[in-house]
Amino acid sequence: MDMKRIFPKDFLWGSSAAAHQVEGNNYNDWSVWEKKNAAHLAKTAQKRWNDDLRMKGTNIALPEEAFDPSNYISGDATDHYNRFREDFDIAKSLGHNAHRFGIDWARIEPEEGKFNEKEIAHYRKVISALRERGIEPMVCLSHWTLPIWVAETGGIVSSKFPDYFARYVRRIVEEYKDSVTLWITFNEPTVPILAGYIAGVFPPQRKNPLLSLRVYKVLAAAHRMAYGIIHELSPDAQVGFAPALIYLEPYSRSPLDKIACNFADYWVNKHFLKLTGGTNDYLAIQYYDHLKIKFPASVKSEAEKVSDMGSELHQEGLYYWLMRLKKYNLPIYITENGIADAKDKYRTEFIKDAVHYMKKALREGADLRGYFHWSLTDNFEWNKGFWPRFGLVEIDYKTKERRIRKSAQIYKDIILKERGEE
Repeated sequence: MDMKRIFPKDFLWGSSAAAHQVEGNNYNDWSVWEKKNAAHLAKTAQKRWNDDLRMKGTNIALPEEAFDPSNYISGDATDHYNRFREDFDIAKSLGHNAHRFGIDWARIEPEEGKFNEKEIAHYRKVISALRERGIEPMVCLSHWTLPIWVAETGGIVSSKFPDYFARYVRRIVEEYKDSVTLWITFNEPTVPILAGYIAGVFPPQRKNPLLSLRVYKVLAAAHRMAYGIIHELSPDAQVGFAPALIYLEPYSRSPLDKIACNFADYWVNKHFLKLTGGTNDYLAIQYYDHLKIKFPASVKSEAEKVSDMGSELHQEGLYYWLMRLKKYNLPIYITENGIADAKDKYRTEFIKDAVHYMKKALREGADLRGYFHWSLTDNFEWNKGFWPRFGLVEIDYKTKERRIRKSAQIYKDIILKERGEE
């Protein structure tokens, strides 16, 4: 490798977004759930976040909007549905040559077997807008939300789910196969499993470990079916899923801490990849957290620098995961990596550290093909609502004005430098 140019010439530099978090006026199982739970989420914000953050040793306090029920209703979000061209103009101005976005299944198939041609045409315009700006689209087919009818027929527990998902995937790929090469089947499949069926804080809020084991199998079966369909329709496509990978370490040398850490590592980081072995053309990394496990499963952060959500700034974890996945001999994309940082205090350092560790991994043989920062704009952060600020671009939620943060400009400078275009 040319040491003057560590990153490959065709390396993808960009950012990510999810349909429900930015589009606005989505109607799916999440939009129904958030309206039912907004008052409760606001009422319990003090205990669930302020107390938790203090427990982690931080002095962070939630902003006032966190205690307002309206914070937890996505509403028109960032209005990306109508402003996607404006947002992609910003991405292009920041040097991005790739963008990962999601399609909301509920828009496409609002009723079982009935496809909405208007919404199919909308996403075609989104893809065309990216291509017109020289931005490579990476399309995520499922990012946690479900059509109402799918949720009502059992959701991701149902044995019928893989067939439902396969039908939707077939239609999407038939429509966009000529303009999309990079596909993500599921975003962070372990999150709805653990949050929906273990912790019970995401819909459908069913605390049942036995059901969670079933969901692993159902989602893996759906992924495998989707993989086959995509390659049937588009043989040169690249297909994978995007896992939430956590860098876990035992808190001490205690055998119990090590056992607890290994247990968590298996179910959080390994199991879904094992279930989908042989049906991934690339591996993805979505990295936010470094945690130390103290038996039975509690975590303790002793970091001095943390995000607004209490996550440790530990970008060395990117290097850890790139080296850990290297053994599979598959291309790797970092499809999410970001920080909640409303004051833009740490984001520049965060991005620079990411680049440092990516370079280190590339020098040591990692087949890294792209980096997608989370996220292009501030967005709706699920059961935390609008108060966490992840965007390279700040959103004024009252006016929908976009303001480019300083860190976004520095990210641009890095991109241009690594391309040799400075």
